[in-house]
Amino acid sequence: MTLKRVLDFARIREDGKYYVDKTDLIYKMVHMDDYYFLSRPRCFGKSLLVSTLQYYFEGRKDLFTGLFMDKLETEWKKYPDFSISPS
Repeated sequence: MTLKRVLDFARIREDGKYYVDKTDLIYKMVHMDDYYFLSRPRCFGKSLLVSTLQYYFEGRKDLFTGLFMDKLETEWKKYPDFSISPS
């Protein structure tokens, strides 16, 4: 199993892996009118954050069942496709 495969939000949720729920922070970040610069050391969760944002903007409500985001988000719109590379 490659590292990239482990750091995919959908794979973690679908495989029933342990996930520390910080989706309330993602919701706040997305809904505030502010700019963010996300800087972290290597191997500190940037890829997982980007993956989580991707599935959120794809409107994949099924992946957020039981998480904070499930209670906070009411619209679950699908946004136009985008791609971000954390490298």
